[in-house]
Amino acid sequence: MNFIIDREHLLAPLQHIVNVIEKRQTMPILANLLMVIKDEQLVLTGTDLEIQIVVRIKLDNMTAGTVTVPARKLLDICRLLPSTAQIKFTLQDDKLKINSGRSRFSLSTLPADDYPKFDEDTFSYQFKIRADRFKKALDKTVFCMANQDVRYYLNGLMINISNDQMKLVASDGHRLAVYDDSIEQQTGYETRIIIPRKGILELNRLLDDPEADLTIQFSDNNIRICINNLIFSAKLIDAKYPDFSKVFQQSFYPQIEIQKKTFKDALTRVSILANEKFKGIAFDINSDSLRISTHNPDREEAEEELLIDYPGEDISIAFNAQYFLDAVSNLDSELAIITIAENSSCCFIEDPNDERFKFIVMPMLL
Repeated sequence: MNFIIDREHLLAPLQHIVNVIEKRQTMPILANLLMVIKDEQLVLTGTDLEIQIVVRIKLDNMTAGTVTVPARKLLDICRLLPSTAQIKFTLQDDKLKINSGRSRFSLSTLPADDYPKFDEDTFSYQFKIRADRFKKALDKTVFCMANQDVRYYLNGLMINISNDQMKLVASDGHRLAVYDDSIEQQTGYETRIIIPRKGILELNRLLDDPEADLTIQFSDNNIRICINNLIFSAKLIDAKYPDFSKVFQQSFYPQIEIQKKTFKDALTRVSILANEKFKGIAFDINSDSLRISTHNPDREEAEEELLIDYPGEDISIAFNAQYFLDAVSNLDSELAIITIAENSSCCFIEDPNDERFKFIVMPMLL
């Protein structure tokens, strides 16, 4: 096995693969990436048994072969070589020799036959979508995913495909983001899947080419997404996502329209003195003002008053400041629309110029 490749052609694929590989491994070979040369291609594979990334790179001069090498060490070597470097790889016995200019390296290897296979089902469902469209849907929802919640189905993002409509939903139990969009094709099916948190975060990093066409295939257990010369695969969370539709089926107070930047700046300033653990802030709303206030165990207080035009009855309610800031920061418009449920069970934060997404924050007690 030997081949020559430009550093720039190898560096980005290595970075994608190393992101998937855990630093601490139960199996030594999982710290390695699989290198396969065949059919004038270099195929690089990395996995943590839950997520897998496969990248194909065309080669001109090569000799076929397979081996696994330490992924992070290989990435560090390539990253520190000059940007215009050519790198020659040669497998000699159980060592991978790396030569570039006057630099020489020798990496230990493990047999390719021992590299774990990533089990994939036959994919029952498929659709296509532009990368920029899918990335926007992810960007508007991923921040609401739970992290290490005992309700493991919340540690991921739910995708619902209903014929030509796509809905993405993420929640940590205290807030929820919903994004609706068309996929501009008739799929003829309706189904839901939950992609785990780590898979979603890695996938979002991979969508760096906005004009790429994604082919998304999935079954009840796995998903595979083809992005140019890269294939992302992940195991799905085997669970039923909670029914969130009831949050829309209730009575609401009139909407409050407010300048996004003014509102965000006020939230940011007040939250400085919020309780560091709970980040609670109070909203006191009347016909012409929104008063945002907080206090902390050190008896420090903060208060901001914003002018609004609100035709409903007075409201007093409290929220986690960071949850509200995350939602407002993800609006693209210069305005924010705030709508509070009459039973004070939740608050909707919406963009008046884009009905595709809604952010919902649950109240808290101060």
